Amino acid sequence: MENDSWLTDRVAYLKGIKARTEQQELLVLLADNPSRSAQDSKKLAALVKAEKAAVRASKARQEVAILLNAERRAIKEEQRRTRNHRLILQGVLIDLAGLEHRSRGELLGLLLAASTTDDPQHWASWKVKGDALLAEKEVT
Repeated sequence: MENDSWLTDRVAYLKGIKARTEQQELLVLLADNPSRSAQDSKKLAALVKAEKAAVRASKARQEVAILLNAERRAIKEEQRRTRNHRLILQGVLIDLAGLEHRSRGELLGLLLAASTTDDPQHWASWKVKGDALLAEKEVT
């Protein structure tokens, strides 16, 4: 009985779609034929089995797609959070240096000047000063 209701529902669904496979066409024709021969009934049973397998495969593909999309969304969300965290930490450094009142252009110019400095002594002295301030702020 379950098979009959599934077949009835599936045939109704298949009749509603525009493009059917050759197997689905044959399934609809055999299901609609009330005076099937034994051979036709055997074909119908095989087609029902194949169609059920196709439905299961389609559902499995959908589930995989959902899982992959969720994973992609989670990765993007994690990347967004990591970037936001990095940007916030960089903004905190601007505040710690007392430069929050400076314009974006001034800050960028300052950073560009520092980025073109190849002198390791400058970088070493800046690091010492920065590490000292960070250590002082961590204590408080």
